[in-house]
Amino acid sequence: MQELGLFRYLQPSFFSGLIDDPVMLINIRPTGRGILLDCGQLHHLAKRVLRSIDALFISHAHMDHLMGFDYLLRHVLVAPRTIKIHGPPGIAERISHKLAGYDWNLTEENWCTFEVYEVHPQQIEHFEFAGSRGFTSQHRQTLARNDRIIYQARHLKVEAEICDHKIPVLIFRVTEAPSFLIDRQRLDEENLLPGPWLKELEKRFYANGCDSGPIELWKETAEGHRVETVDNAEALYRKICRDVSPASIGYITDIGMTQENLSRVYELMRDVTLLVSECTFLADDEEKARISAHLCTTDLNRISRRIKPALLLPMHLSKAYISDTQRLYAELDPPHGTQLLQLPDYMTPRPLLPSELPSPILRR
Repeated sequence: MQELGLFRYLQPSFFSGLIDDPVMLINIRPTGRGILLDCGQLHHLAKRVLRSIDALFISHAHMDHLMGFDYLLRHVLVAPRTIKIHGPPGIAERISHKLAGYDWNLTEENWCTFEVYEVHPQQIEHFEFAGSRGFTSQHRQTLARNDRIIYQARHLKVEAEICDHKIPVLIFRVTEAPSFLIDRQRLDEENLLPGPWLKELEKRFYANGCDSGPIELWKETAEGHRVETVDNAEALYRKICRDVSPASIGYITDIGMTQENLSRVYELMRDVTLLVSECTFLADDEEKARISAHLCTTDLNRISRRIKPALLLPMHLSKAYISDTQRLYAELDPPHGTQLLQLPDYMTPRPLLPSELPSPILRR
């Protein structure tokens, strides 16, 4: 998944097998930092990976999506930094209970802080858990929710919708920031010549998305070129840019196959590049999927044909199919142009048995 070349800034890595508890890391290439989508089992992630995490996005607080938080906490708690956690209503209370399960009598002023953002339909509730205070909860503010964006950084934005899994659950879309791309044909059609002004336009693009102020450019003439001033740099860029949509990653788990959920999925995941979606049950067990509010293979086929992602990664298959996991891929039928990706059953080796442990070394 890392070598597909569809992403400019983002490097998505799914750190779980087909049957493992979900963990998705998205590395941000220019900064070396990263974000996590869900945190099932994290014990196989390197310490330097965990210490690179700036934000964590939790779909819901079922154990298989949140149990790795303690492992993350163990590796970052003494670092003087802030980690943002986004999740559905009630996630702050869940994090509070996890943190309260330990004694913090030896905390220091420079320990890390967790900022938790609960995503509600109309607002976002912001809580703070500072290591210097023993990770006790403090409600900081209520933020109005005017759109789907819940997190934004220099190279990406994260959007979310609330779906139903018999509890509120978040689905996410991570989209790369737009890149400065010039169409040489459009440049020629406008009789414009490359020059230092393009560097200035690029600088302003990455500073604030291009402003509407004036900019000097080079115009081609019969005598060579002349310097002209246009009033609106933003309008100029729209004339000469390449129309390329930023690459994006959609993440769906766990939702029931209801019309309300489908409407939110179709709206949020429209034209997504990589769709990572649960597919917990096979077609024969559609009734089980309905009862437990999960998706089955026929559901994912319907969703993928509507969204038409470039890449489709099914995950979170029920352990009931451990002896016949390939049936999942046989039943999936993505639309033309969509590449189906496959995961190993498990990402890490099986647990050790006592008989396999090395013998202790006796020293005299």
